[in-house]
Amino acid sequence: MGKLFAVVVTIIALVSTAIFASHVWWLPVDVSAHGPAIDRQLMETMVTSGVLFVVSQLALAVFAWRYADRKDGRRVKIFPGGAVPMVVFATVLVGAEVLALTFVGSKVWAGIYQTPPDPNSLQVDVQSEQFAFYFRYPGADRTFGPVHPERIDEGSGNFFGLDPANDTTARDDIVVPSLVIPVNRPVSLTLRAKDVGHAFYVPELRIQQDFVPGLTVPLHFTATQTGKFEIVCTQLCGLGHYNMRAYLEVMSQEQFDQWLRERAAEQ
Repeated sequence: MGKLFAVVVTIIALVSTAIFASHVWWLPVDVSAHGPAIDRQLMETMVTSGVLFVVSQLALAVFAWRYADRKDGRRVKIFPGGAVPMVVFATVLVGAEVLALTFVGSKVWAGIYQTPPDPNSLQVDVQSEQFAFYFRYPGADRTFGPVHPERIDEGSGNFFGLDPANDTTARDDIVVPSLVIPVNRPVSLTLRAKDVGHAFYVPELRIQQDFVPGLTVPLHFTATQTGKFEIVCTQLCGLGHYNMRAYLEVMSQEQFDQWLRERAAEQ
């Protein structure tokens, strides 16, 4: 059984390494300005932890192959000091790896979440609810109307709780079910949750950010390629969670300006 176990462990380690090296089930193409830094950090993490994984599994296989199922009557040798030194060594080694990766990764994280958005960013307000996303753009006055949660009414299409009868800045706000942005222009989102926790996840943007009820969560990015990409919720938010999605459409500045004019005319 010991030799069989060694063979199985070796096969698992080698197959896992092959799957990683061939990028099976890998991330989709990156279309964001900050994506290369995230991909680089992810690769460093996978390689570092992967090397330790392969070495430890092969070492386990070697010991199992050489010393399992031996029935020669020899006494089992005890490692000097018992198992404690080995456990301490393993803990220090893994801990040092985790701390190093955390230190390097924190710079990438801070570059995305702790840097202020470009002052010329396109401002978009995002509302999440069971089980849909809605996106609001300021109109010709370039100002969002204030939201009134008590006025939210899905039946009348008032997803943000606007009061255009009394708030003049809300009268030209544009509300749509898809996030449409121009390519290579910074975008600043304000995330709101109407009911429970949701998430804004676009794999191609390398972004996943939670909506928190009662909070307005800022998020900013720049898309570098045109195309249509899926926005999904990754927080289990109810029975309809599986179907909670919207789309991000990245287009040229000219196409975006035309799209915005058309949506404004429909309001």
